[in-house]
Amino acid sequence: MGDSYPSREEYKKKMLEGHQEKRIVGKLAIRTMMAFFICGILLIGVFGYTAMAYVKEAPKLNPELLNSPQSSTLYDMNNKKITDVAGAEYRKTISLDQVPKEVQNAFLAVEDARFWKHRGIDVKRVAGAVVANVKEGFGVEGASTITQQLVKMSFLSTEKTIERKVQEAYLALKLEKQYTKEEILEMYLNKVYFGEGAYGIATAAEVYFGKSVKDLNISEAALLAGLLQRPSGYNPYNNPELAETRRNTVLSLMEQHEYISAKERQEAQSIPVKEMLHKQKKKTAYNSFTDQVVRELNEKGISEEDLYTQGLKIYTTYDPEAQKITEKVLTTDEYIAYPEDDFKAGVVLLETKTGEVRAIGGSRDSNAEVQRGFNYGTQMKRQPGSTAKPIMAYGPAIENLKWSTAEQIKDEQIELNGKVFKNWNNRFHGNVSMRTALQWSYNIPAIKAMMEAGPEEARQFAARLGIELEEIFPAYAIGGFKTGVSPLELAGAYAAFGNDGVFNEPHTVRKIVYPDGKEKNLKPEPVQAMSDSTAYMITDMLKTAVVEGTGQMANIPGLPIAGKTGTNELPDHIYGSGVTDAWFAGYTTRYSAAVWTGYDTISQESFVRMEDSHNAKLIFKHIMSQVSEDIETPDFTMPSSVEKMVIGSRAELFINGTAPKRNPVIINKPQKRNEEESEPEITEEEEKDDDANEEVEEEEKTEDKEKQKEEKKAPKPEKEPQKPPVGKKPPAPVKEKPKDNSPKPTEGNKGDGGQGDKGNKGGDGKDNGNNDKGKGNPDDKESGNKDSPPEGGGGSGGSDDKKGEPAGQSSSPPQKSESRD
Repeated sequence: MGDSYPSREEYKKKMLEGHQEKRIVGKLAIRTMMAFFICGILLIGVFGYTAMAYVKEAPKLNPELLNSPQSSTLYDMNNKKITDVAGAEYRKTISLDQVPKEVQNAFLAVEDARFWKHRGIDVKRVAGAVVANVKEGFGVEGASTITQQLVKMSFLSTEKTIERKVQEAYLALKLEKQYTKEEILEMYLNKVYFGEGAYGIATAAEVYFGKSVKDLNISEAALLAGLLQRPSGYNPYNNPELAETRRNTVLSLMEQHEYISAKERQEAQSIPVKEMLHKQKKKTAYNSFTDQVVRELNEKGISEEDLYTQGLKIYTTYDPEAQKITEKVLTTDEYIAYPEDDFKAGVVLLETKTGEVRAIGGSRDSNAEVQRGFNYGTQMKRQPGSTAKPIMAYGPAIENLKWSTAEQIKDEQIELNGKVFKNWNNRFHGNVSMRTALQWSYNIPAIKAMMEAGPEEARQFAARLGIELEEIFPAYAIGGFKTGVSPLELAGAYAAFGNDGVFNEPHTVRKIVYPDGKEKNLKPEPVQAMSDSTAYMITDMLKTAVVEGTGQMANIPGLPIAGKTGTNELPDHIYGSGVTDAWFAGYTTRYSAAVWTGYDTISQESFVRMEDSHNAKLIFKHIMSQVSEDIETPDFTMPSSVEKMVIGSRAELFINGTAPKRNPVIINKPQKRNEEESEPEITEEEEKDDDANEEVEEEEKTEDKEKQKEEKKAPKPEKEPQKPPVGKKPPAPVKEKPKDNSPKPTEGNKGDGGQGDKGNKGGDGKDNGNNDKGKGNPDDKESGNKDSPPEGGGGSGGSDDKKGEPAGQSSSPPQKSESRD
């Protein structure tokens, strides 16, 4: 038994130990509670101090701001006012006694059911919002009353911050002391934004239903009340199904709060939204630039509602003179004789060093007062043709492989992924320098350059210039993109070449200022997209393309310009001499611009005729020459990372440390850096030169007369223009329209010359180097490009832009799906 029970001493010892443990736990609990209490007091103190600081900084209640809607104001590059976002006709007001009770109740049911009971803040609603925000994060759910919403619209920014919420609550309490509930509701209904540019319920009733507020029925009132949460998302013209669902939700809330009966709800819900609407009117004036400002702000989180109600000051990059010039060139025949009104054009002009957009030509419609119309300068996306070659091919080759401008590339038929690639005229030029290939826009060298640099490297290079590509195929080297690019994107990419390789995202807004004076900087951060050596070497080659190559019609004497042409060829079912799209992108040290011309849809009746394919170059020339007047435009400066070496009669560029250590035997064929010095490759050019030297004394007895003929056709600046091809006229004055006397197309020569193969397409004539049909071509359109050589030179088209083109270039009109620069 003694073994089964503890002794009295052991029992007392255990009891004592238990009491000690309880005392220790009790002390810890008390200390913990005291710590929490002290922390709570400190937090309340800190919050109270912070809240007092926020309250102290809160703006004053200004009656003028309360009683009038606040449309945002746009300012130009010189901080001068351009216009308000909305006009006075969209700011009608009405007294509360003119608003029927059922209309008032519709807004109260969905926005603030306890409006008549609270004093500016709804405590129950705040508690529910706190729980939601703790679970899902701050800002997920709001608890703003109508009074708080009025305060926010009149005095505060839309940022979801603690400071703004504290100031909003403070001013709401203050507002309720100074104004009656009826006055607050009246100001609210006259100030809220309903979409379609309509401020206030009076304007909204006219815009959506063509009637006054007193004539609104319950269903119409519920529709308007439902718009306030998301005016754009619930817009009944654009999203009638969503608008109807939202209206029905408001009607259910009206029934729930006993503003209407179940029968009234059912009757109101039975009316289709589409049958309720008044014919849509478009009154607010936008030009192409202002339209892009609104779109850009939306993308940066500034909603349409904020633009119409917050009274923002929006400081843009707009140059009024440049915009005036751009619109005049596009919308009149003073500079260019456009073929017809349906011939479309889009252009973006921006500052090379900053990416700030100075002008946008979004339409050729002379009526510029179009509300949010389609903008061909910023929204239109088409395959860029040969303008892609510096971005997709030669830029990556210089950046990754350290190629020089004299790098030799063999222009020959190639097969990739089972697809055969050729040049548009089914001819090849043997070994040509990278400069010559870009100057005359040969396809094969561009494809080879991209493939050797690496498709993924080319995709990343383009991404750093603002052109995002999900996939990449050989045809992308010559502009056969799947989704295309806009003039805005292309101008931004080209500007980086003229800015030492620094890319600035094209933008129209510098900053915005809220009514409380707070500023938000919207300038994008510069990105070093490539080395300064790559940028300069591309620029130098593009200067050659403008002065001596396919871009001569865009050249402006005395103004250093770098640029590139680009076209896309007609699909197989269209017969005639022409292209689907014609581009020109170029830049100076001051400005960069990209121009697109073409038609909305391509058909046998509407495609860019050959004589009109040069309009993109002329648009660029006229705009660039005028905006550059009376300002100094310095030439591009060669960086220290580049060195120059004369190769034959031309100065070529090398990245420092890569130039030949000795003069090559054949000066116009530098040795490739990946070849062994012990066994330099002997090219066709070298062989030809050697043969010529050996046969100086017996030229008439040469064994290969065809080879001599080809040598005689080699590019020479002094060469006279070739005779225009059959069916083509010599160049005409700018405003005269040459007739299209092209011969009737035949199989394999649909007005475009060439034979059999389709150049960038596969051997079956149905593909472009991609694995699957349609990849790289929207709507299964044939990819590639067809840069149109002007008449009078070594190619087809108009003018003498191709004077001196190498002999391998055909003078006949181009064949389908090939580069034609």
